[in-house]
Amino acid sequence: MAAGLRDMRFLIHEVFDFEGHYQRLNLEQPPGRELLDSILEEASRFTQAELAPLNQSGDVQGCQFDDGVVTTPKGFREAYARYVEGGWASLSGDPVYGGQGLPHSISLFLEELMCSACTAWTMYPGLSRGAVHALDAHGSEAQKQQFLKPLLSGVWTGTMCLTEPHAGSDVGLARTKAQPLADGSYAISGTKIFISAGEHDLAENIVHLVLARLPDAPAGTRGISMFVVPKFDLDGSRNGVQCGAIEEKMGMHGSATCVLHFEEAHGYLVGEPNQGMKNMFTMMNSARLVVGLQGICGAQAAFTKAIEYANERLQMRSLSGPKFPELPADPLIVHPDVRRMLLTQRAITEGGRALIYFSGQLSDRALRLEGEEGQQAQKTLDFLTPIVKGVLTELSFEAANHAVQIFGGHGYIRETGVEQYLRDLRITTIYEGTTGIQGLDLLGRKILQEQGAGLMFYLGHLNETAAAMKATAGLEDMGGRLESAGTQWAELALHLGGAAQKDLEEVGAAAVDFLFYSGYVVLACCWGSLAVAASRALKASDADTDYLQGKLATARFYYDRLLPRTEAHKAAILSGADNLMAISADALSAC
Repeated sequence: MAAGLRDMRFLIHEVFDFEGHYQRLNLEQPPGRELLDSILEEASRFTQAELAPLNQSGDVQGCQFDDGVVTTPKGFREAYARYVEGGWASLSGDPVYGGQGLPHSISLFLEELMCSACTAWTMYPGLSRGAVHALDAHGSEAQKQQFLKPLLSGVWTGTMCLTEPHAGSDVGLARTKAQPLADGSYAISGTKIFISAGEHDLAENIVHLVLARLPDAPAGTRGISMFVVPKFDLDGSRNGVQCGAIEEKMGMHGSATCVLHFEEAHGYLVGEPNQGMKNMFTMMNSARLVVGLQGICGAQAAFTKAIEYANERLQMRSLSGPKFPELPADPLIVHPDVRRMLLTQRAITEGGRALIYFSGQLSDRALRLEGEEGQQAQKTLDFLTPIVKGVLTELSFEAANHAVQIFGGHGYIRETGVEQYLRDLRITTIYEGTTGIQGLDLLGRKILQEQGAGLMFYLGHLNETAAAMKATAGLEDMGGRLESAGTQWAELALHLGGAAQKDLEEVGAAAVDFLFYSGYVVLACCWGSLAVAASRALKASDADTDYLQGKLATARFYYDRLLPRTEAHKAAILSGADNLMAISADALSAC
């Protein structure tokens, strides 16, 4: 299912004014509306023609493994060849290394269209973009020349290799070793697991960004370094990296999730020794935004199927009397509970897309602007990243679950295709850091360690949005509620700062609830921006009234039905850590 170009254009042109945004980035040739629309049209044609037909077939067939060789589902190679031929891999890359130099936010539009069509296929080029970001930020000039050019052309793909069997998310426990060699390179030895796109048949070479330890490295994360390890070395010889297996997974069957064995593989140090975690976060934070987008894309695709089914499927009569008396029963969409599920899906997908586009603008400003404005954009983006990754993926899974429920028994079987979205989405709440890790990042690092700098910057935007709502007829009450939510959010952060000084367990106990509290407030701000833009657009003589009134009705639904969830999260936070930690492990385990 393709993402709705109509909604994308509404956000790009009416809500966030990307044309004006690009003009403020001091670009030599800022993309205009005509170019943006043409990119969307061409990307939509490519994804619908090449990727959408692969979604269900790729899920059924899956990847195949045979003695270290991974074969992707039928049609994946041909689609990737079309992707390379179309120049899509180089869209936002540095022109010095073969890129087209467009802002990174434009890559998000492409990513959305690809993920909405076939998320599993999109994993292969998606990991490459993360590798490009990390090498561009931390690689030497020689490494950029050697690796960025083939990555941006699409001839090579990239991965990130962090997790090891015994360590999971605790990267500080990593044992992979890097032994210095006489020529300045390193011999990398160890095993990495859960490596998306770690082995496949789409490209000529695969570039792995690997975390490993030098011989004299300190323990923990302080002793991690980053290395670039190609499948085929720079002289064309086969390097010492082999795929030992691919995982049999709940979903995402078309994406190869690999066990990789590095056996004295030639690797090249990226950046300074023992700075690997810092360097890897460049790639990981970029990936976390994309994972949040993956969630929204899956939810959007499931919603598209659900709304079609709800309009077609006849089931019972409306409680207030037949709405379609000429039919044997009314369609599902007349029933209040079905509308509750549909509006929840719509509120999550459209609000989440707005948050990602807003984050894309922050990313552009952080990369392109110098001084205080660029620094403020980076702080705000860093603050929002765990919310995008943690909250949007969890809510997207909820949205897809509603789609299955709307289909009833037909949603539980493969024939309709809706259950695939639920299976594929489940991993988004886990990889690139679980929801618990995102909560700890937000509360522990972004609020407590950094003293809430990103929160304060974002609250400035929130208050501007609330003021715009209060100045718009029909939105005044919602603007007041948004303003109050922002005030309570800041007070809750201060409360947790005081609680953490007395007992650090309070941080872990409150982290996920604070993450969700934050997410619901941020989405309320996004819906505020959508509502203001829709109200403004309704004044035009050629306004699409039904479309714009739908935006306003969904905003009202969000404020009335979903934003109140913050009160439950607040109550849980204020209940403290004792109700979690007082019970002994033995008592907790006794059944």
